[in-house]
Amino acid sequence: MRAEAVPASPAPSVAGAGELLRLLRSGEGLTRNELIELTGLSRSTLGARLEALVSAGLVQTSGVGASTGGRPATRLSFCPTAYVVLAADFGATHVTAALTDLAGDVIAETTCELPIAGGPERALGWLVEAADRLLTRTGSTRAQLAGVGIGLPGPVEHVTGVPIKPPIMPGWDGFPVATWVGERLGAPVYVDNDVNMMALGEHASVYPDVDHFVFVKVATGIGAGLISGRRLHRGAVGSAGDLGHVRAPHAPDVLCECGNTGCLEAVASGRAIAAELFPDRPRDNIGTREVLALLEHGDGRATAAVRRAGRDIGEVLATVVNLLNPAVIVIGGSLGAGAPTLMAGIREVVFARSLPLATSQLILVPSRVGAQAAIAGAAVTVVEEFLSPQAVDARLAALDAPA
Repeated sequence: MRAEAVPASPAPSVAGAGELLRLLRSGEGLTRNELIELTGLSRSTLGARLEALVSAGLVQTSGVGASTGGRPATRLSFCPTAYVVLAADFGATHVTAALTDLAGDVIAETTCELPIAGGPERALGWLVEAADRLLTRTGSTRAQLAGVGIGLPGPVEHVTGVPIKPPIMPGWDGFPVATWVGERLGAPVYVDNDVNMMALGEHASVYPDVDHFVFVKVATGIGAGLISGRRLHRGAVGSAGDLGHVRAPHAPDVLCECGNTGCLEAVASGRAIAAELFPDRPRDNIGTREVLALLEHGDGRATAAVRRAGRDIGEVLATVVNLLNPAVIVIGGSLGAGAPTLMAGIREVVFARSLPLATSQLILVPSRVGAQAAIAGAAVTVVEEFLSPQAVDARLAALDAPA
């Protein structure tokens, strides 16, 4: 997965090395003369800033430019391998941790069956241990760790990285996830709802040029990540996109884990469908996996239940389409990606219940990134912070400061 590149564009002057790096991240190598033309910098100033970026391992030579009669000019490009990112995707019953480079490409990863309900210290302790194993496996060190991105299956106050009353995460309410992990790994930590991470990952990987985009996760729970103007919309405190706790039209008063009744998640999630199909089994011990197994064997009851769940999701999504008018809606998550019947139910209602103008160019499709979407988004989150012009300038200034 490639982190979203920033296109090169002419500028009258570049404030610092961070802006130079932004130009070089466009993916195409540039010569010194091209950089002078784009930035307006003098040759000596440009040389000093490039030298700092090369010394930090962020810029490398990448071939030569076209000859104009003399010696061909050397091209310079972004080097994504100087640092690594730890990306983590926590689900209800599993966790995946991966090391990526600064382009978002996965170098190594590991997955563990681990219930999120076991509490934060158990889950995050596994993550810290996994980080060290992955660093050792790849020959990297903690000093090369640019940051940690973590997706959690519940509401997160984005500024603090603290989960707030997450329905399926007992013991996590108010736990300082970012601080706890940061103190142990010695790197900045960014925590967000897993669906926001999925939205960022899918958008950067497949739809970077789409301005208005919605990602819907359908698995043990249901949620949405909203991108508007190519920026993730988190709302005032980070709870935007909590689609699963909108009341589903025509839903029975089924108790949801959030404490309300009739929520979309209570009637159309993988766990809700499994509870309907296996009424004699404890709700906590069944979920999407059992539903997918029945679908694989052509079970008629499961097919009907999933189609009905798709229509329920479509009813709520039609409101989203009318309200936000996205260009692309992607359906992901273990049930969203693994059940074409669900997609059929969603499409049936969204296109019937939304305004014709809103759906005239709407693309409604399954996820193409699949299970890697949250990992991709967690990596993008770290990379965009680590390589922001301000952060790069501050890091280079610290390296240049006298001891």
